[in-house]
Amino acid sequence: MEINDELITYLEDLSRLKLSEEEEEKAKVDLGKILNYIDKLNELDTTDVEAMSHPFAFTNNFRDDILTGSSDREIILANAPVKKDGCFKVPKTVE
Repeated sequence: MEINDELITYLEDLSRLKLSEEEEEKAKVDLGKILNYIDKLNELDTTDVEAMSHPFAFTNNFRDDILTGSSDREIILANAPVKKDGCFKVPKTVE
C-alpha cells in the first residue's frame, strides 16, 4: 500500500486533525515504516503456531454473584448537594 497525500488527507479527515506540511511528510514516512514492518512480519512461517486470543494462559476467576440487600436511599442521598424526588439532581448537560 502506498502512503500518498490523498491517504494522509483522508486520515486527517477521519481523525479530525489538521497537520502541517512537515507533519504530513513525517506521517507518510512513519506510516510507511509501520507498513514495511508489518510486511516483514508477514514473511514469518506460522503454519505450526497455534492461534491464541491472549498472550497469557489463564482462566477468568470471577466471583459468584451473591444477592445482598440494597442500601437505604436516604443514607445514600444524605450527602447529595441537591436532590429531587428521591434522586440526585444534576445540571443539564445536553440541550
